[in-house]
Amino acid sequence: MINRFSVPLLETSTIDLANVASNKIEPETVLTNARILSTYSDRILKDKELWIFKGRIACIKPSGSYKEFFQMDKSKIYEVNNNILAPGLIDPHMHIESSMMTGCAYAEAALLNGTTTIFCDSHEIGNVCDTDGIEWMLQDCRESPISIFLTLPSTIPATNKYLETAGGDLTDKKTAILFDKWPEIKGLGEKMDFVSVCEGNERSHSIISETLKRNLPVSGHVFGREFVAAYAASGITDTHEAEDKLFTNDLLDAGLWIFLRGGNPKTPWNSIKEAIKVITESEASTKRICVCTDDRDADDLFNFGLDWVVRQANTLGINNTTAWSMGSLHPATRFNIDRDYGALGHSRRADIVMINDNLEVLNTWIGGHLAVENKKITSLIDKQLSENRYKYPKRAYNTVILPEKINFIPDMPKESEFKINVIKTELPGIMTFKETIHIKKNDDNWLNIVKENNLSYLCVIERHGKTGEFAHGFIKNFNLNEGAVASSVGHDAHNIIVAGLNESDMKLAVDIINDLQGGIVIVNKGKLVSSVKLPIAGLLSDKKASDVAEENKIFKEHWVKTGCTLPYMGFNLLPLSVIPNFRITNKGLVDVNTMKIVPLIEKI
Repeated sequence: MINRFSVPLLETSTIDLANVASNKIEPETVLTNARILSTYSDRILKDKELWIFKGRIACIKPSGSYKEFFQMDKSKIYEVNNNILAPGLIDPHMHIESSMMTGCAYAEAALLNGTTTIFCDSHEIGNVCDTDGIEWMLQDCRESPISIFLTLPSTIPATNKYLETAGGDLTDKKTAILFDKWPEIKGLGEKMDFVSVCEGNERSHSIISETLKRNLPVSGHVFGREFVAAYAASGITDTHEAEDKLFTNDLLDAGLWIFLRGGNPKTPWNSIKEAIKVITESEASTKRICVCTDDRDADDLFNFGLDWVVRQANTLGINNTTAWSMGSLHPATRFNIDRDYGALGHSRRADIVMINDNLEVLNTWIGGHLAVENKKITSLIDKQLSENRYKYPKRAYNTVILPEKINFIPDMPKESEFKINVIKTELPGIMTFKETIHIKKNDDNWLNIVKENNLSYLCVIERHGKTGEFAHGFIKNFNLNEGAVASSVGHDAHNIIVAGLNESDMKLAVDIINDLQGGIVIVNKGKLVSSVKLPIAGLLSDKKASDVAEENKIFKEHWVKTGCTLPYMGFNLLPLSVIPNFRITNKGLVDVNTMKIVPLIEKI
């Protein structure tokens, strides 16, 4: 099996590597006639070859040097044909669960995109299954062919028990135990409760403290220039929520690493276009700037991987070598793994990508093993991903526990006049807003009100078997034309979120999710239109990446036909009560700026 542990530790390999570099021992593999992208010197080195031994780069030599010292078998020589060899990409911030696949399955798409190392924040499965879920994910990642490290989830639940109900509760004591048990945990994941952090909340700071005691970095998630000073003063040293030039300037000068987030331009995850202006217009150095993906569904993972984000940075004005460094050496430096990762230096891991002049990935080697050739997964890796994926325990397949009776639509007030607070969406959809609508009722149902104001019904249902609570809401500009849509991936507590135009279809959508024990569904007129089954924690498929991507692609095609202007991953964010400005959880409507529950209906 090829995994992170397939490459021997450097401290056990130095003599052999030195002997290979000194022409005393024949390399196991030579990649010859190459240009080398040096992330150390920010330039392209011409007419070079790499000598590989025991999964590491022994040395870089002039092309053809191996012929002077060894009579090597042709099978050990790989002709690069003057393409560029670059270090494998490193994603400094992402969530495996958003891809709807396991850590082992994720590797297929990652390798095709030249990504050989990732830092995963597994707060999704942690919010559902507490420490058990995190440890399942860690074990899963150990069996993946790529190197997967963890930034330990910091904010489970994302807010508190008064604002939402999650399945997990990760305290400072649990955090400390996990840090000490799992060496691949390299830092604390995004501290999303930024208001609580800035206000000095004791629980929030105790978790930060356990991280700092171990000299590990703390990752961030913050909105609003007014919060930057207090947030940075709390020991947080990176963020991927850099949304515009001015905000990014503030963050950078406060001492934070910046992870420029790129993604499908049709989704909320493509903030790089504005944030990169801190470099191209404000002339900031790139030395503490990386690129990342954050969230990717299965389909977008193949089409908009980290290599796409690097190319986007290049298109937006960053030279090609620097852009690639922002996706390799810079993340390695940020997480203190640059002794092994992030560059094609002597003794470094042979995690190598062959690219053309357009920075398009052609081949990928993982620990010296050819994993992708001519943009296709090799048989070696395909067999491993088909037959040897980690199997989650049975408990992971039974996490959707719903109340017996659910009212999907709020009761109509008795008053003839009243106000309703609705969630208003604006593209690209990462932020939502509060709008108050004055209602003069003509009858005793919501149908005309919904139609006249371009509303859809919303309902969030607690699914962890704890409270049985559900809350109602309305969403404006969602533009659902009929039927209902629902998901068990309602970030971050991952309660069920359903939107619809009638109660019967909303009920059917939730019933299907219950039967599947997790998934995303579209129903209309009493029939299932499309779905993706997510039985592991209600978040993950247990299928191969390519299969999940195909199911996801079909689902998104049906989603477009519903008329919904908000991408379904944006729909999944509606219960995320740490993103401005107005959200809905199983407790009700949440004003994120004040962290308080807001009534759906108000008297005039």
